[in-house]
Amino acid sequence: MSHHLHTALIHAGTPRLTEGTGPVNVPVVRTSTLRYANMAEYDGIHERRAAGENVAAYGRHGLDTHRALESAIATLEDGQHCLLAPSGLAAITLTLLALLSPGDHALVQDSVYSPLRRVDQSLLKRLGIRLSYFSPGKDDLDALIEPQTRLLYLEAPSSLLYEIPDLPALAARARDRGVLVATDNTWASGYLYRPLALGADVSILAATKYISGHSDVMQGAVVVKDDGLAQQLRETSDSLGLAVSPDDAYLSLRGIRTLPVRMQQHQANALQVAQFLHSHPQVARVFYPALPSDPGHALWRRDFSGANGLLSFAFAQGDVQHARRFIDALELFAIGASWGGYESLVQLAAPARLAEHSYYQGNTPVVRLHIGLENPHDLIDDLSRAFQAAQG
Repeated sequence: MSHHLHTALIHAGTPRLTEGTGPVNVPVVRTSTLRYANMAEYDGIHERRAAGENVAAYGRHGLDTHRALESAIATLEDGQHCLLAPSGLAAITLTLLALLSPGDHALVQDSVYSPLRRVDQSLLKRLGIRLSYFSPGKDDLDALIEPQTRLLYLEAPSSLLYEIPDLPALAARARDRGVLVATDNTWASGYLYRPLALGADVSILAATKYISGHSDVMQGAVVVKDDGLAQQLRETSDSLGLAVSPDDAYLSLRGIRTLPVRMQQHQANALQVAQFLHSHPQVARVFYPALPSDPGHALWRRDFSGANGLLSFAFAQGDVQHARRFIDALELFAIGASWGGYESLVQLAAPARLAEHSYYQGNTPVVRLHIGLENPHDLIDDLSRAFQAAQG
């Protein structure tokens, strides 16, 4: 029997009842070592893992807590296999190292999460792996694909400005050329966007954000449908020695149960704030796909089922110091680099990061806001006072 996603997330990975009773939540299972009844059992487990089955042969591979979270995230993404990583960036790096070899080339959306560029410069170049960056809305993908191109890497929507690539169209063109497609799905957290159903081969998540939802976990995940890709990822993860704490897996599993209701409230709050900013005289532009004025609004309506609490805006005038005065005047928004928790956050978008995005055509500072679960009227009042303080 198939169930609505909300129902499936509540029950995914729920422990079975033994002896007539059992816990509601999967217990935290901590271990570094597994015991085997005999050598035949030892051989059997290792053979199953070598064949691609997601069973634990050592504590690093995780046990019940990890399997439950993997099941829940795979359900969320409509995938078959989920691999956990210690952070979102670790999940990105795992994907790149698993799918690319020396001499290979990858095309990367130029507005992706900026630490990916650091992985490129500090690691991939040394390994002889070449990345080039392109605009998904302006460049001709067919002209950019080379004989050595093995991967198309997207982010939907992108970091800072929330550019939405046309994933189905791009994936179809990549598939025609034998190129795999991976996309960062952190913004939607699997709940609002299903890239595997739209043509992507790999979906990457930072569970640090909305899946956890409480700003107390660092974690990433990679989800695929294909058995062969899963085995490539699993072998690379084993070689890198990646491991996730069972306590962190438990916290993310706790968060994913309430993901739908939290996301709906984040969107409701953010939409009110976005509409306020859109009408404010000190704001030149609001970057939020759920606004009809956003250039990506049509693609968002077609491919997404909702929006989250993350938005940015560009000042109509003023320099970086003006934006810094605005941020310092805020009381309810804490200055912080992450997002996805229950609290509201603010960050100044670094001009160097904006310069990497061909999507941005402005020349005034951009501020990113994460709209939390506070009352939106209180947040709007706080923003109004900050605008006045910055102007003064």
